[in-house]
Amino acid sequence: MRCLTFFLFFLCAFCEGQITFPKASPFSIIEQEIGLSKIRIEYSRPAVRGRHVFGPQDDGQKGLVPFGRIWRVGANESTKIIIDTDMKVMNNTLPKGSYALYAFPEEAHWEVVFHTNTSHWGDGRTNYNPDQDAFRIQVSPEILPYHQENFLISFDSITHNSAQLKLLWDRTQVSIPFTVDTHSQMELEIQKQLNENPTAQTYYQAARYLQEQGIDFERALNYLNKAIALEGDTYYFHRVKSLVQAELRDYPAAIASAEKSMHIASALGKDEFVRLNQKNIVKWKIMVKK
Repeated sequence: MRCLTFFLFFLCAFCEGQITFPKASPFSIIEQEIGLSKIRIEYSRPAVRGRHVFGPQDDGQKGLVPFGRIWRVGANESTKIIIDTDMKVMNNTLPKGSYALYAFPEEAHWEVVFHTNTSHWGDGRTNYNPDQDAFRIQVSPEILPYHQENFLISFDSITHNSAQLKLLWDRTQVSIPFTVDTHSQMELEIQKQLNENPTAQTYYQAARYLQEQGIDFERALNYLNKAIALEGDTYYFHRVKSLVQAELRDYPAAIASAEKSMHIASALGKDEFVRLNQKNIVKWKIMVKK
C-alpha cells in the first residue's frame, strides 16, 4: 500500500512539473459553409523558417517534404477533414464523415488522399494502408507569386454549390474542387416548410432562392403572389417580383412591380432600393419599346 501511495505521489508530482510550451507548428481549425453544408478542417501549421520545403528525396537541400513520400498535409497529428453531407471531389463521392487528408507531392502533380483511418499519428508511415483510402485524386501544383511562410489551408471561389480547397506553403499552391448538391437540399427544405405552416416569409424566401438561382420563375412568381396575399405590399416582395417578371419577359408587369417597390422604399427611407428600382425601370422601358 505504501509503495502504491508513493508511486501515485511521484506520478502526480511528475505531471505537475511538466512545462507547457508553444508549439513550433500551432494547431488551427478552419470551417467553411458551402450552401447548406459545412467542411471543418483540423490541422497544424509548420513554418518554412528559411528551409527548402518540397523537393526530390535525393535533393542535397533535403526538402522537408520529399517528392513521392506520404505527407500528412501539415504537422503533428494527421490533418482531419470533416463534412456534414455527402460531397463530390473531382467526380468522386466523399460520404458524410471524417477523413485523414494525406498527399504524395511530386514536381508535376500531387496525389491527394482521403483516408478513412483517422487514428494514425502524423502520416502513419508503416501503418498507413492504401486499402483504407476512400479515394485518391491527382492535381497539379501551381507556383505562388508570393511566399507563404506558414502552411495554410483555405477556401476560395465559394458558391452555393462549390468551393476550392487550397493548400499553400512556401511558393506552392494546390487547389482541390469540392461540389455539393445544394439545390436538392433546398428543394427538400422548401417543401418541408411549405407543408408545415407556411408564412408570407416562407413563400418569399422560397421565391427569392429560385430567383437568385435563375430557375423556375413561374413557381417563384406564384410564391411571391402568395406572400403578398398573406402580408400585403412590401418593398422587397415587389422588388423580387419585378425581377422574376422581367425574367419571364413580362416587362410592363415588371415595371409596375418595381414602381410599387420604389414608392414603398422611398416612404421608408430605403434609398438604395429606390435607386435599384429606378435603374431597372429605365432598362425595362427600353425593352418594352423593342
